[in-house]
Amino acid sequence: MLFKLAWLSLLNRKVSVLLTIASISLSVIIVVGVEHIRSQAEQSFNRTVSGVDLIIGARTSQLNLLLYSVFRIGNPSNNISWESYQLIAGDDRVAWTIPISLGDSHRGYRVLGTTTDYLEHFRYGNQRALALQTGSVLSDTYDAVLGAEVARQLNYAVGDHIILAHGLGQISFHNHTQHPFTISGILKPTGTPVDQTIHTLLTGMEAIHMNRPPGAPPVTADQLQPTSITAFMVGLETRMTVFNLQRAINDYSGEPLLAILPGVAMAELWEMMSTVENILALISALVLVASLLGLATMLLSSMRERRGEIFLFRSIGMHASSVLLLVELEAILITAVAATLGIALVTAVLLVSQDWLSQNYGVFVSAIPLSAAVAKYIAAILASAMVLALIPALTAYRSALGSKIQS
Repeated sequence: MLFKLAWLSLLNRKVSVLLTIASISLSVIIVVGVEHIRSQAEQSFNRTVSGVDLIIGARTSQLNLLLYSVFRIGNPSNNISWESYQLIAGDDRVAWTIPISLGDSHRGYRVLGTTTDYLEHFRYGNQRALALQTGSVLSDTYDAVLGAEVARQLNYAVGDHIILAHGLGQISFHNHTQHPFTISGILKPTGTPVDQTIHTLLTGMEAIHMNRPPGAPPVTADQLQPTSITAFMVGLETRMTVFNLQRAINDYSGEPLLAILPGVAMAELWEMMSTVENILALISALVLVASLLGLATMLLSSMRERRGEIFLFRSIGMHASSVLLLVELEAILITAVAATLGIALVTAVLLVSQDWLSQNYGVFVSAIPLSAAVAKYIAAILASAMVLALIPALTAYRSALGSKIQS
């Protein structure tokens, strides 16, 4: 009965109620959107690489090394010589390595030159291995294995030919047209930057950058050995040696190198982001409080107009406490409708922007903003609405008591 009365009362004041719902919905969009994107971005980053003990590159900041080698964001300050790579890879403490060569692209997607060790040793998430959706692994110099998102967006299939371009732009004026690559395989989706990457062999990368005159004899395998790479990942025989090897690499006299622990660099990244997160959370909270105060003000301002309604309720025997509950129920209904609408709008926006976030920032965000944290936020919003609604509810309660006395 109270629910029906509350609903009819809100319909009777639909203009002011709709404006209040719009205000609270906007607040919910900000609060839920910020929290969902923050948590999804952190999960996306944390699951990108797993089981790697060290990442080694030219000396730079550890965040820059982490971002360009793992997330394909930014560019290296320099390359590493092949001799230095081989020296470190041959260390007894090293179990496996994954060399990485960056710098080329295809229609805006980065190309990663590597070896067959990439598909064998690279792990993401909870030690999950890369797997082919269709086709075969890299075997020929001009083979290419596509990430799932590249194949889907560009509508490529195994056997298709692609032309790589120098640089990282959508449009390049230096295409390697004389060296087409054949798509040998397509990887299963991983929800990581791997999906946005085209993988080739280092020998293929070296071949397309060799300046050879027309009619020159075919190059040999020795000639296709790279002279430098961008970075490489390292897995150790035992993690007990990780700090000793890291120190030795950072002190390496052959050339300036930097060895980082991915977990430590990731922690630094989120520490840097925490300030931005706190500012966004504060702004979201202030907008929410302002909207809920607007809800309380709207309900309070309607009390004078509703004196006749309250008198009628009391005349038919409604207790004053029921009038208080009626106002509280109206606040809950408005907030619940606004929260539902806000979550629906966040979902719609995420559905539209998913591809853009993954292509431009390598961040894979679920379109469904439902999690324990979001549920806590919604519960807190409802509880706050109930508390602030006590102001007009108590006013209605006192008015109800007065109307009974007068009657």
